[in-house]
Amino acid sequence: MSLQEPGLQALNFQAIGLQALNVPEPNLKDQWQQAKKILCIRLDAIGDVLMTTPAIKALAGNRHITLLTSRSGAEIAALVPEIDQVMTYDPPWMKATSPRLNSRPELAMVETLREGNFDAAVIFTVFSQNPLPSALLCYLADIPLRLAHCHENPYQLLTNWVLDPEPSSGIRHEVRRQLDLVASVGFHITDERLSLQVPESDYQQVFDHLSRLGLNREQPWVVIHPGATAPSRRYAAEGFAAVARRLVLDANCQVVFTGTEPERSLVESIQAAMAMESFSLVGVLDLAEMAALLAIAPLLLANNTGPAHLAAAVGTPVVDLYALTNPQHTPWGVPNRVLFHDVPCKFCYKSLCPEGHHHCLQLVTPDEVFKAACELLAGSPSTIEPDPMATILTRPALTVSLEGNCQSATRVPTAREVWR
Repeated sequence: MSLQEPGLQALNFQAIGLQALNVPEPNLKDQWQQAKKILCIRLDAIGDVLMTTPAIKALAGNRHITLLTSRSGAEIAALVPEIDQVMTYDPPWMKATSPRLNSRPELAMVETLREGNFDAAVIFTVFSQNPLPSALLCYLADIPLRLAHCHENPYQLLTNWVLDPEPSSGIRHEVRRQLDLVASVGFHITDERLSLQVPESDYQQVFDHLSRLGLNREQPWVVIHPGATAPSRRYAAEGFAAVARRLVLDANCQVVFTGTEPERSLVESIQAAMAMESFSLVGVLDLAEMAALLAIAPLLLANNTGPAHLAAAVGTPVVDLYALTNPQHTPWGVPNRVLFHDVPCKFCYKSLCPEGHHHCLQLVTPDEVFKAACELLAGSPSTIEPDPMATILTRPALTVSLEGNCQSATRVPTAREVWR
């Protein structure tokens, strides 16, 4: 009997189809459910780790969760209650890692993972990242179950894999992508909110900072975070200044600027240009205090960067100045306005604008930003869409939905009530 015979052809195609759909054998799926120590690998930054927390929450239950992440990712992981242990690693296949002299860090990481005695590993990536280097580490560490999205057949490096449909067959929100990944081996969750827990001591620190600044509790206020790591994701300083000035003059709002120490000159230039009273916490807050500030703030105005996801994690509405570099990272589960100008070169996935004009951001007018801020301050929700990125993918402006089972947008009521 040859492979040309119809019966074997059908059987062969059926096997290929099952493999592509990642239908695990029943006993292998049972092994996933029996796993007690799970390694989660997310080697990116703060926002990426936060957008993975619903999937981590689905995995957690009564299991021990270890997160292997970058140094910046480790900062936020300390505030995620489902994560029991954090390990840091700067892999040579990530852009931000300094050049290696040799492979000793990788050999050491294999031994560290082996000593962890993990039952399973889940590798979380965006579709432009290759999971196979991480899969190789897990394979060499003898972690028995290994799961990831993959564009190509990983053979023995992964025991379970989901054929990556992105970007050719459509694009999902990053949160949905990771929830779908863990669902493929039987892990589901109804509460799809981002997960973050801020210690009460950090709220008290923030209350003290705001009191020292002289912020009036009875008057509306907003937080503006004008920085971003990638130049392509930064709205112009003069645009922020114009919006901040209007918030003070026309909306009777107080403005609190945040940023890291390297962003001090940017914030000072915005404050000088707005020529109105404002407050600055630049270089003052650590990450937990930043989360506490956003948890009690009525609104965040920011570029598409870590604080936008931090605000979403604590339930705070976001005006997101969204450079069209990647449509997958809109604020998840909170009232929001996602502002951009539609351009032919959208979804470039670049840190620097390849066209040199930044039109996707710079053609967003301060009037549009001011209007969006006022709408959210007045309690206007996002328009409900079946797809969280429908606006970005199909229309040239503003609103993105509340996605996930999280319309209640829970904040931290105790801290808010204390501040009020």
